[in-house]
Amino acid sequence: MAPPPSTVVSPFVSLIVRILTFVCLIISLILLTTATGTASNSDYGDVKIKFKDFKAFRYLCAATVIGLVYTLLQTALTLIHLSTGNRFGGDGLVYIDFYGDKVVSFILATGGAASFGMTQDFKNLIVIEGLDISHFIRTTEAAASLCLLGFLFVAISSIFSSFSLPKRA
Repeated sequence: MAPPPSTVVSPFVSLIVRILTFVCLIISLILLTTATGTASNSDYGDVKIKFKDFKAFRYLCAATVIGLVYTLLQTALTLIHLSTGNRFGGDGLVYIDFYGDKVVSFILATGGAASFGMTQDFKNLIVIEGLDISHFIRTTEAAASLCLLGFLFVAISSIFSSFSLPKRA
């Protein structure tokens, strides 16, 4: 009788998912940090706005940076696994992979969701106040979208890392 098939995902597939995560997050960070706009209002004149002016966007920036650092670390570990055929740290780091993926995916999801909420509030302000910050809104919305796409890739990595957990009888 043949042994049951392994449910462990190839390190190459894991590497591709990590690279896709990195690309989404780096583009999200670039878009977010370069997003600027000018709010013209009769009461205040022209006011230059940046992502740093809003807590939701600062949270998105922090979430993206955390996701990038974690993804770089995991990509390096996956490259080691791919080149040597052995997991760095043996099976002891399997739990760190699994729980790290969970935590980072939640951070990315909340960062993207908070930013989407903020962009919706801005869209309402445009209608009410007549502000012209549509370029700023579109750019931050794109950054939030890419962060959420990065969340999906980390969630997929989390599923992959769950396959590597030791089976309990």
